[in-house]
Amino acid sequence: MPRKYSKKASRKVEKTMHEYKRGKLHVGRSGRVVRSRKQAIAIGLSQARKEGVKVPRKR
Repeated sequence: MPRKYSKKASRKVEKTMHEYKRGKLHVGRSGRVVRSRKQAIAIGLSQARKEGVKVPRKR
């Protein structure tokens, strides 16, 4: 199965998911704990984009 995102983006999402599973991942300004798996993945991809990693644009 082909990779959806670049290796670096995948690693960033992996780290974000690790934080999410431990209950340490927070939303931007409000500071609330992330409860949604989809939201955690979106945060990881967003952070990867900010670092300049090759990630497809949002639809």
